[in-house]
Amino acid sequence: MAQVVIMMGSKSDEEKVSPCVDVLRSLGISYLFTVSSAHRTPERTEKILREQEAAGARVFICAAGMAAHLAGAVAARTTRPVIGIPVSGGLMGGMDAMLATVQMPPGFPVATVAMDKAGARNAAWLAAQILAVADPALDEKIRAARARMQAGVEEAAAEIEARYGC
Repeated sequence: MAQVVIMMGSKSDEEKVSPCVDVLRSLGISYLFTVSSAHRTPERTEKILREQEAAGARVFICAAGMAAHLAGAVAARTTRPVIGIPVSGGLMGGMDAMLATVQMPPGFPVATVAMDKAGARNAAWLAAQILAVADPALDEKIRAARARMQAGVEEAAAEIEARYGC
C-alpha cells in the first residue's frame, strides 16, 4: 500500500519531480510514482485516485505545468490532503502553473509548494509531516533529519569562518 501517491502530468516532469521520491525513501514512506494528466487522461486520474484511496493512501502529491489542473482535479475528488508542485516551463516560466495550483475555490484546498525540485522535496517533507501527526516513529525520523541538516549548516559556517579568518 502506498501512503503517498505522486502523480505528474507528463513524463517530461520526471527530473523535476523525482527528488520527492528521494525524500520519501529516506524516511521509509511507501509511495506510488506515476504519470496521469487531468486533461489528456481524466479517467486514468480518477481510477488511480479511487484505487489508491481505497488501498489506504493518505496524501496525494500532484505536479503539473502549464494549466496545472492535476492537483485541483484530485482535490475535487478526495478529502485527503493534496499537495501541488507547480512545474516551470512554457511562455510564463511556470507562473501559470503556480497560479493554477494555488488559486483553488473554498473547500477544495491544495497545499502549494515551490516549483520544480525544491518544491518536490518540500512536498515530500510536508506529506511526511502530515503522516507523522499519527506516527511518532516517523516524527522522530523527521526530527533526526532536521538535526542533520542543522549540523550541516553549522559545519559549513565553521568552515567559511575559518577560511576567512573570522
